[in-house]
Amino acid sequence: MSTGTLLTIVIALAVVVVLIALAVTLDRRRRRRLRERFGPEYERAVEDAGGRRAAEKELDARAKRHDSLDIRPLPGEARERYAAEWRSVQEQFVDRPEGAVHAADRLVTALMRDRGYPTEGFEQRMRDLSVEHGRTLEHYRAAHAVHTLGADHRATTEQLRGAMVHYRVLFDELLSEGGPPAAGDL
Repeated sequence: MSTGTLLTIVIALAVVVVLIALAVTLDRRRRRRLRERFGPEYERAVEDAGGRRAAEKELDARAKRHDSLDIRPLPGEARERYAAEWRSVQEQFVDRPEGAVHAADRLVTALMRDRGYPTEGFEQRMRDLSVEHGRTLEHYRAAHAVHTLGADHRATTEQLRGAMVHYRVLFDELLSEGGPPAAGDL
């Protein structure tokens, strides 16, 4: 074999190795970016999709949809109004725990809508929230599950109390995002 042919083969192999290394590096970066952006929701998506490739495709689609939404912070007066409404919902809990959990669910949904999130169904809300709020979604799932039990009068008072705590985590995150805490929340 001539030196020129050998050199061509070596250069071609080197280019292939560099391209493979580049592809692996880009894949790892993409995976790390998705893990950071979605938090615990990344692993949940992998489990639900049955594999990383399918999950990452789904998460990329969620991110693309989310980026097309007009998510915005609330003006100060709206944030204060929501904070006051939350306090009212919490006060209802003592006398009407199921009603308070139902009201908390409605209030969180209204807050999402006012921030610019579509609210067409629980699963879609979860997908939309997962992009920026992946770390609080387990709270929302738990609260929603108890809300569903409460609608059928099958939730215990302790479960309903837990749902209020879970709703509060997401509520606080949605309310405070994009501005200082509302008056009375400091």
